[in-house]
Amino acid sequence: MRLDVLNHGYGPGTKVLFALIRLFSRHPVPDAAKLVFYRPGFYGARAKEFTHEAMRGPSSWSVGDRELMAAYVSKVNESAFCVGAHTATARQAYQDGPRVAAVLADLSSAPIAEPLRATLRMLGKLTREGEVGAEDMREVLAAGVSSQQVKDALAVCVAFNTTDRLADVFGFELLSPEGFEAGAKYLLKRGYR
Repeated sequence: MRLDVLNHGYGPGTKVLFALIRLFSRHPVPDAAKLVFYRPGFYGARAKEFTHEAMRGPSSWSVGDRELMAAYVSKVNESAFCVGAHTATARQAYQDGPRVAAVLADLSSAPIAEPLRATLRMLGKLTREGEVGAEDMREVLAAGVSSQQVKDALAVCVAFNTTDRLADVFGFELLSPEGFEAGAKYLLKRGYR
């Protein structure tokens, strides 16, 4: 059940912004955007900054890799909205929908490099079980992932374990395929700020 709170309580400036988003995108404002504008001093401003840094800040992981991590973590969490949003964004970032679909269908046989596969495997375990151990980290490092890449991937994992749970608690409405594609285009152009 969707929490109606995301439909109310915005200031005049935010209402104008939402109207402009609807006008130019020709799609409803996603609930994810509504959430970060609902109480920006409590959650939204900090969440936008952290997520933007994790997803678009300096990293040797590509934008496509990080969007795929977000989609994969969201799949493990069974968060339909976030799976749809970040699958679309990863597809556009990579310009390779079949590869993204293959990873989400079967990580072990997907056509990706071993460092990314090992990292996704570790993020999946962390998301499912709530912890990883030294052996898990050794496996990721042995696959050729640097310690900085591990930190960057963990930041993506934190951002989307939080967002996935909020999406489910608030009952984010699913977008149409066209809505997810429009959102992906926006995220690739502007990021998460």
